[in-house]
Amino acid sequence: MTLYEQIKSDLQQGRLRPGTVLKQTELAQRYNVSRIPVRDALQRLKSEGWLAPHGKRGVAVPQFDPLEVEDLYWMRAQLEPLLLRFAADRLSGETLGRARDILDSMERQPDLSAAAIGDLNWQFHACLYRAAQRSTLFATVEQLNRQYERYIGYQSRSLDYQRTSQREHYAMLDALQKGDGEAAATLLERHIAAAGRKLLAHLRDSRS
Repeated sequence: MTLYEQIKSDLQQGRLRPGTVLKQTELAQRYNVSRIPVRDALQRLKSEGWLAPHGKRGVAVPQFDPLEVEDLYWMRAQLEPLLLRFAADRLSGETLGRARDILDSMERQPDLSAAAIGDLNWQFHACLYRAAQRSTLFATVEQLNRQYERYIGYQSRSLDYQRTSQREHYAMLDALQKGDGEAAATLLERHIAAAGRKLLAHLRDSRS
C-alpha cells in the first residue's frame, strides 16, 4: 500500500478526524517516511478534495459538509445517467460480465474496509462509463466521484447502506443486460439521489 493509499484509508476509517490539521513532520513520523512523499501524498489528496487548505501552506481534514454532499450528489445524478446513456449501446458482453464480477466480489467480502468499498464502487461505475468514449465527461464524473468517495465509507459504515447499494447496482446491471439503457439510467439517477438524500439528512441531523 502506498503512502497516499495509507493516508486515504485512515481518512475513510476516521483515524484522521475531520477538523484535524495535518503537519508533514508528524505524518512522516507516523508513517515512518521522509517528508517528501508526505508532501506529495497530501498534495494529491488535496487536489482530489480529501483535504482542505489551512493557513498559508498547510492542510486539514475537512468537516463533513452537508452542502458539499448536496452539490456532489445533484451533479452526479445529472451527469452519470447521461454518461450511461452514451455508454449503453456500446456495452459488450465482456464489459457487462466484468461489471458483474466486481459486484460479485463485493458480495463475497462482507467485511470490506471503507477504502475498498469506495474503490470497488468506482471500478463498477467506471467499467460501464468508459464504454461511452466521452473522455471529458468521464473525467468530470471521475473527479466528482473522487470527492464523494470520502463519504462512501462513512455512509456504508454509519448508515448500513451497502446492501441497498448492491441491490440497486444489480438491478441497473440487469436492465443493461436486457438492452434497456433508459431504464438503467433512470435507476442510476434514483440510486445516486436516494443515497445522497439519506446521507444529507443524516449529516444535518447529527449537527442539530
